[in-house]
Amino acid sequence: MTQEQWGQLKNSLLGTVGQNNYKNWIEPLEFDEITEGVATFTVPTTFLGNYVSRNFGDLILHHLSQSGQPVRRLNFRVAANVAARPVAEVTLEKPAVTSAPVQSARGGEEQLPNAPLDARFTFDTFVVGKPNELAHAAARRVAEGGPVTFNPLFLYGGVGLGKTHLMHAIAWELQQQRPDLNVVYLSAEQFMYRFVQALRDRKMMDFKQLFRSVDVLMVDDVQFIAGKDSTQEEFFHTFNALVDQNKQIIISADRAPGEIKDLEDRIKSRLQCGLVVDLHPTDYELRLGILQSKVEQYRLQYPGLEIESGVLEFLAHRISTNVRVLEGALTRLFAFASLVGRPITMALTQDCLADVLRASERKITVEEIQRKVSEHYNIRMSDMIGPKRVRTYARPRQVAMYLCKQLTSRSLPEIGRRFGGRDHTTVMHGVKRIEELRAKDGQIAEDLELLRRALEA
Repeated sequence: MTQEQWGQLKNSLLGTVGQNNYKNWIEPLEFDEITEGVATFTVPTTFLGNYVSRNFGDLILHHLSQSGQPVRRLNFRVAANVAARPVAEVTLEKPAVTSAPVQSARGGEEQLPNAPLDARFTFDTFVVGKPNELAHAAARRVAEGGPVTFNPLFLYGGVGLGKTHLMHAIAWELQQQRPDLNVVYLSAEQFMYRFVQALRDRKMMDFKQLFRSVDVLMVDDVQFIAGKDSTQEEFFHTFNALVDQNKQIIISADRAPGEIKDLEDRIKSRLQCGLVVDLHPTDYELRLGILQSKVEQYRLQYPGLEIESGVLEFLAHRISTNVRVLEGALTRLFAFASLVGRPITMALTQDCLADVLRASERKITVEEIQRKVSEHYNIRMSDMIGPKRVRTYARPRQVAMYLCKQLTSRSLPEIGRRFGGRDHTTVMHGVKRIEELRAKDGQIAEDLELLRRALEA
């Protein structure tokens, strides 16, 4: 194999391992020769040779095999000792693979330092609202890769509120803006796995050197190391070493540092010394913004597919606890409507997402809505559901019907029965009337929002 061929093969590896891994681990390799099925490379340090052999050996063998090179083994030797010690410092002996070049940890091979990044999770696709604007601004600042201003950045919040999205967005942005930085992103479980593996293989020095040589360390779901004493110990020392070197650390968890049970006090203290940011539960406006953003993407995927007015507002009201569930519901809705060749109407939405809507319902009852609306308009509940049709009672009755349709999974006939045995067409008329007034009557719109917030609180 010529040096030119090795250069072409390195370019192929760049596309597979990414800019950071290429710069740190592949670019320093110097090809020497192929003799009797053994490809020999010169490396600057024993550590680098060890690391490449464990994490990229199969991948390099795969590319060599694909390019027609008769290689069955890789041999690494340290540059300073080439003349005196031609025998390999590090040898990887495995058959060239022809399928997946890098196996998972479950298959017995070590994983790469970086967890895979989701191409969907960028800053461009992150919808900003009041509940997450501080976390977004802090993440943006860190992603610039400039001087470290707060260390660590600690993001916390419940499931589906955007922590992992922001972590991935930071990693993507750093790859683009600062490809010179060695950025390692992984979950706390992956950190723990690599630590245990290093203990088992008696390679703790390699582990320490690997994790303390990064420029940016990102650890997702750090609550999973709580109660794991040895892992916490190593994490603490890694944390301190990086902070002492003024390297950036970014952490996420499902709760604030002080609230993570079984996490050592000294680690809690360290995690609290930077900027701790809470991603609050989404509000209605943010959920609606997320849905509108997703719809713009789906219009390209499903051209010509119509969506009825009010559907997004309905989903934003009903699925309020988890953005992942909200986005998944919209994905299913568009796919279903496309397959059956029908526009996305309210009826189709309720049929297609019946299970999701039931699971997401906060158990708001028709009676609770009737009581809240009666209190708001200062009328008796018996008058609301009674036969009187005077405006004083009719308008609050229609408002309550509208909210029942929006905030519960009850059908129109069921709602009608709860309002004095009224017909479903009466409920339909009331809902439609409130929808019309909501668009042009500011007072009605304000009443609806106040009542919705009170019911969902």
